[in-house]
Amino acid sequence: MAMKIALAGIGKIARDQHVPAIRASRDWELAATVSRHGTVEGVESFSNIAALLDARPDIETISLCLPPVPRFASAVAAIGAGRNVMLEKPPGATLTECRTLETMAREAGVSIFATWHSREAAQVAAAKAWLADRRILRLKITWKEDVRRWHPGQAWIWQPGGLGVFDPGINALSILTEILPDPIHIASATLSFPENCETPIAADLIFAHPSGAQATAEFDFRQQGEQTWTIEIETTAGSLRLLDGGAKLLIDGVIQEVPCGANGPLNGEYPRLYAKMATLAGSRGIDMDLTPMALVADAFLLGRRVVVEPFHE
Repeated sequence: MAMKIALAGIGKIARDQHVPAIRASRDWELAATVSRHGTVEGVESFSNIAALLDARPDIETISLCLPPVPRFASAVAAIGAGRNVMLEKPPGATLTECRTLETMAREAGVSIFATWHSREAAQVAAAKAWLADRRILRLKITWKEDVRRWHPGQAWIWQPGGLGVFDPGINALSILTEILPDPIHIASATLSFPENCETPIAADLIFAHPSGAQATAEFDFRQQGEQTWTIEIETTAGSLRLLDGGAKLLIDGVIQEVPCGANGPLNGEYPRLYAKMATLAGSRGIDMDLTPMALVADAFLLGRRVVVEPFHE
């Protein structure tokens, strides 16, 4: 029998990804939503998390799609009420918040899942397997998209805790930290802040790699026309290119076949996340990998700030 789940934060990502994934799942039933303004047709709605938790003790799992800053209070309330919690990326506004939530979940005996949807892209696992026994020489991430297209009207992304260009950029870092056989860390960063915003609109990163590989990343929210989400890696035994955010893979310039079913309705990024959440909920398991978020935090700690022209939507 399907488990009941509530979705908190009915915005663009919830409508585009979470609702379809839940409705396609055999594991879950979307039993309620929480939002000040948004609703899902045919689903009971609440204006705040406290009202949901009080009225629906039968809902054991809460999926939180709120922006990072207000998400912590809702997660604390859900865990305190003995509910499992699923966190949209990034899992919180700070590393300390996320570690606090993990500690609370362990003490309460409930599941918590810091999701990284880009790790579930069709060719990420294949890229990881190919790199497992290869020595990396060069690595370049190019992650450029149009913020007006992908985050329309989302003022929170420019406010403290909103991450700015690292909101999509952390997707690249989540893939990178999944596929590399060795850990890397930030060596230096240049962050471009619009003069009227509190978060960066672009970032250039240099990584330190344990074998001395040249490793860089370029993130930009000002891309118009073709959108670019690419990871290129050259090794001593060939080259790899992940395109379209991990959906396509080229090895030595040859496109690789997508694993059977990897892009089907039950096998996309978010369906796979919800399948993993079902497994965690069934075993009271915890998955709180914060490695991508730590890289972002280090970029802010080390980043040289450059002020650029104001951003106006």
